[in-house]
Amino acid sequence: MSQHRRRGSAKQTKQGKQRQVLVVATAVALVVIAAGVSLGLWAASGGDGGTTGAEARPSQGRSAAAPQGTSPESAPSPSRSYALSKAPQTIPAVREHTAARGPGWRPGSGDRVVVDDPALADEGRLIAGELGLKYEGEKDDRRAGDVRLALEDGKKANPESYVMTVRDGRVEISGPADAGVFYGTRTLKQEVHDGGTAPEGVVRDEPAKPERGFMLDIARKNYTAGWIEDRIRELGDLKFNQLGLHFSDDQGFRIESESHPEIVSRQHLTKAQVRKIVDLARSRHITVVPEIDSPGHLGAVLDAHPDLQLRTARGSAVQGAIDISKSESAEIVDDLLNEYADLFPGGPWHLGGDEYQALVRSDPEASFPQLAAAAREKYGSGATVADLTTGWLNDRAATVRKHQRVPRAWNDGFFKDTSVDADKDIQVGYWTGKEIGARPPAVYLSAGRKVINYNDEFLYYVLGEPQTFVYPTGQRIYEQWTPRVLRDTQAVPERYDGQILGGVFAVWGDIPNAQTQDQVAAGIRMPLRATVQKLWDPGRPELSWAEFRALADRLG
Repeated sequence: MSQHRRRGSAKQTKQGKQRQVLVVATAVALVVIAAGVSLGLWAASGGDGGTTGAEARPSQGRSAAAPQGTSPESAPSPSRSYALSKAPQTIPAVREHTAARGPGWRPGSGDRVVVDDPALADEGRLIAGELGLKYEGEKDDRRAGDVRLALEDGKKANPESYVMTVRDGRVEISGPADAGVFYGTRTLKQEVHDGGTAPEGVVRDEPAKPERGFMLDIARKNYTAGWIEDRIRELGDLKFNQLGLHFSDDQGFRIESESHPEIVSRQHLTKAQVRKIVDLARSRHITVVPEIDSPGHLGAVLDAHPDLQLRTARGSAVQGAIDISKSESAEIVDDLLNEYADLFPGGPWHLGGDEYQALVRSDPEASFPQLAAAAREKYGSGATVADLTTGWLNDRAATVRKHQRVPRAWNDGFFKDTSVDADKDIQVGYWTGKEIGARPPAVYLSAGRKVINYNDEFLYYVLGEPQTFVYPTGQRIYEQWTPRVLRDTQAVPERYDGQILGGVFAVWGDIPNAQTQDQVAAGIRMPLRATVQKLWDPGRPELSWAEFRALADRLG
């Protein structure tokens, strides 16, 4: 309101002062009336300040900055209004946020979590416990403060997608499947931990890649069940959906076995512990992917069955390699694959297939005449040891396929110039381009294979840093890696993006005592967060690395 100043004489007469007081009083009365009208309009609009136009447009990542001077305390007009909301800051970042005006939502005493479908009971109970709310199951009524979880028909939608709407003091999270709704609750949990309030507006979110994994080598380094369970909770909050367990190698076999108890290491997980791990993972929508590597990396099995160990023509034993010319070798490995099928319900099954030492010799047929003879007998006169090894992989794939599993193998378990081809449905875990006869990722992709990114340049945390390995940093992953960077630092052409199912950050125990399990947890903390950010959204992140790290510290 403009101020009126008298001109002319500097002295004010008593009459002039009275007239000024009258003007001010009249103006105050008009302000009060106007404020009442404005508040009435605000209430009628549902508390969102009459959001229209640009306020309703979606923003990528973070919303456009709120106009200055729009809080109730600093508003240029007497009407009550809220600043335009900003997108939540989460890890991984949400893909889209439509800003709105309103107070947002924060958990309050007596607020409740309700569901539209009993299939969401687990998700509802979990988020209620985490935020200190009451879980009240299926309810049709709407109350202030509610968090409502809902399934919506979306046959063509990504089952991991969700929509989260914060409006009128309530939150609704909906998705075509329970996985997406669960991820919506992870976003809500992070919002509350980062400042206490879920911002007004609508989040629409989904991952770019369907497979977002963490792999742990428990064969060479023993980890407690409790430590693995803590990682599952961490992975779930970060929207990872796979946990790989490499539990058989030269140094150990780490899960209880009834079919072959003689191979199990002294320190191991019982099946009861594994079931608890699998159940916890399932509750976080994480699939546990088992790996029994063969025909190499079987030292723990061969320690109990030395008669099955591969030997050269001169009788020298080959470390970790099983003799695939013997039928008993296939029988023992298939026994184990069949035994653990019920323990690990889920889709992928990792068969290993890498670093079979018979194939690093300059002349495998001369070095291992028993393998060469078995190859010719099975596949014809021109067959090679590489053909026999490929056939071994196909046979193990057939074993797990009977349990409705999708087989996976390391890229150096696939060979060129063989008469026997690896089955087309065996997925490629691409980890290295350093092996003998290494082939670039495009070779596998151009053949139509599905590939998972384990790039050892970025995603390999190898205890003790042997050979040329160094502990990967979150910053390097965050700034330089994407799922298309499968080997070294070069990305494959964009046309192959759809064949790259996702990526896996892997911890290997080559020098197991180089770090304690708590040091491992601390060392992988930021690399895990950087990895899932790029799997959820491979684009250039909006936050700088320093901002991303600060956000991770705030979220815990």
